[in-house]
Amino acid sequence: MGTATAKLEEQILSLTCEDRIYLVDRLLKSLNSPTKDEIDRAWAEEAERRIDELDSGLVKAIPGEQVFTEIRRKLKK
Repeated sequence: MGTATAKLEEQILSLTCEDRIYLVDRLLKSLNSPTKDEIDRAWAEEAERRIDELDSGLVKAIPGEQVFTEIRRKLKK
């Protein structure tokens, strides 16, 4: 970490909690990360896609206990 970064960190940590939260929010947005609404929408679309696959018979559901039994078997190897 460079000297400029260390000085900036010191200045940032001296800000109020509200100002640091605001700054964190702005920095995260600058990384082009998806918003909560975008994430929620993507999960809803994924859930609908999976339901459609089950309803159409494209995929077959596996009972949870069968899945866990298989995982336990593989972990014992």
